[in-house]
Amino acid sequence: MFKLLVREELDMASADRPTLFINATVLDGSEHMEPQPDMAVVVERGIITWMGPSAVAQAPAGAEVIDLAGAYLMPGLINMHVHLCGSGKPVSAGDAGALMKKLDNPVGRAIVRHILKGSAQQQLASGVTTVRGAGDPLFADIAVRDAIDAGKYQGPRLVAPGTGVTVPGGHGAGLFAQVANTPDEAAEQVRDLYARGADVIKLFVTGGVFDATEVGEPGVLRMPIDVAAAACKAAHEVGLPVMAHVESTEGVKAALEAGVDTIEHGAPMTPEILELYRGAAGTQLEGRAPSVTCTISPALPFVLLDPEKTHSTDTQKKNGDIVCSGIIESARAALEAGIKVGLGTDSSCPFVTQYDMWREVAYFAKYVGVSNAFALHTATQVNAELLGLGGETGTIECGKAADILVTRKNPLDDLCTLREPTHVMCRGDLVRKLKVKRIPEVDAELDAIMAMPAEALAEELARDGVA
Repeated sequence: MFKLLVREELDMASADRPTLFINATVLDGSEHMEPQPDMAVVVERGIITWMGPSAVAQAPAGAEVIDLAGAYLMPGLINMHVHLCGSGKPVSAGDAGALMKKLDNPVGRAIVRHILKGSAQQQLASGVTTVRGAGDPLFADIAVRDAIDAGKYQGPRLVAPGTGVTVPGGHGAGLFAQVANTPDEAAEQVRDLYARGADVIKLFVTGGVFDATEVGEPGVLRMPIDVAAAACKAAHEVGLPVMAHVESTEGVKAALEAGVDTIEHGAPMTPEILELYRGAAGTQLEGRAPSVTCTISPALPFVLLDPEKTHSTDTQKKNGDIVCSGIIESARAALEAGIKVGLGTDSSCPFVTQYDMWREVAYFAKYVGVSNAFALHTATQVNAELLGLGGETGTIECGKAADILVTRKNPLDDLCTLREPTHVMCRGDLVRKLKVKRIPEVDAELDAIMAMPAEALAEELARDGVA
């Protein structure tokens, strides 16, 4: 135990030593990025301080020089939707709420923090340098964020919501969300989360696939609009944005009217909803328009894997089809209308690991129909801007944090090359000890999905009667 802590402390000290990357092929994260060969990047005190041709680069005193031999240097990925409390193994959650009650003590909270720490480090090892949480038990994500920021151990930049806010019988109740019975309770919970240090507020406005009881209602509206509005108002009063789990058209309309800033998952749009995304309600945080976070990763296995593998009933399988179709349709419609779309994995869901953000980027290109460059741009610069971090991270340029991912091959040719980073740096701290701990049986199923042609999804949805 002691030796491990010493090694982590030594790793953290590396952020104080300058680094010079030479012979890099830079992909800067911008919308129209093109490979820039034979480049050098200087990192000092966690910041990119110089970029230019390797031939004229000068190493700062004491710098570590890393010759990338033509490898591709780009911004670290940003994952907009992560639950850190699970691994992605397809197991039943059981009575998770009862388990959380048993863990709500000093020893139990330490166990939960240890789990979340491991998940955050898996994200980092896989090339994700910024994570936005989507709700975790016992406010443990806030504690992990604070430990990372204090330099106690390596981890990604973590935007932490604490626990979410839901309603009786609502999605996430008892596990990663607390229950609000009234608008006043919702507002008070938001104020408490703010006092605890939350960076964002997470609401659960609709149900999900696993808690739907009938075909066609995976996104049944569960949170009354006055409860959602009270939570949004309380959050906005202290400057916090609001993200919300929403998986139906009815839910999107209610959430946007209530003041939600980012719709998580999404659903088919109407002309009225498009106008709400453009700010028609006037209820969002001042200075920003609503956006939608595309999360194909948790929905795709429901459609393309046998229900026995996803532990889903026939009703859940069909509702998974509806949700998957809606997420993709929502992202396409938003992009066509000029509405910002972010990317996240919904890690901890069945078949969604803590190290597979690269798959979400690839799914976005494959199923939404964007270019590889635009998908990578979305997972870096766009996600940073949606988190209010555009001035700090998301691109490779002087003055930005040294959040860096390096791959041997060009992801603009094949996004799957993001799977195997050769170097990861977060805020100038090079990742040396952390390694991805893969789950082979999950990887095998997901690799089979990745190998399927895009048409296989449409064919399966059609067989199940989902347009």
